[in-house]
Amino acid sequence: MRCVYCYNPDIVLGKGRLSIAEALAFLRSRRGLLQGVVLSGGECTLHPTIFPLLETAKEYGFDVKIDTNGSQPKVLEALIARQLVDYVALDFKALKHRYQAITKSGLFPEFAESLFLLNRSNVPFEVRTTVHCDLISRDDLQAMVSFLQQVDYRGPYYIQRFLNDVPILGRLSRSSKNEHLSTLSTDQIQIVIRE
Repeated sequence: MRCVYCYNPDIVLGKGRLSIAEALAFLRSRRGLLQGVVLSGGECTLHPTIFPLLETAKEYGFDVKIDTNGSQPKVLEALIARQLVDYVALDFKALKHRYQAITKSGLFPEFAESLFLLNRSNVPFEVRTTVHCDLISRDDLQAMVSFLQQVDYRGPYYIQRFLNDVPILGRLSRSSKNEHLSTLSTDQIQIVIRE
């Protein structure tokens, strides 16, 4: 994906690399000091060595959280089956009709499959959306809440306000705050605003 509001442009563009050996050496040095590790991105489920990396992290006693856009449901399914992940943060970028414009990809069906998979699993997870006023409107969010209800999601829905004045992958105007988004909560879906 190439989400214009991505806060990790250097990582997405291939900078800031760390070898698996370096990552494992770091984790080894932090055994007993840290409780867990978080894999994010870009998209961490695309990494070819995610399985051995997480197997080693679990052997070292770490809890594992992954931040994912849901584009690799088969990898996610295997991580869950092999008990390599303890928590998942799933990015809900947009509904199908806006997905291409926001992500520069046609991966909405894969996102939906990942959501269905997580809904059926026993792995704790959250759904979250980053909101920039030029990309996601209040009506879009209302439709996204309705979609989550239709697929029987029952957790909190985290709305992350776009942070102005930080490096991003593309160009956007300043985002104004959409006020009162918490009023989109329903009996089934609680909106939680993250500033």
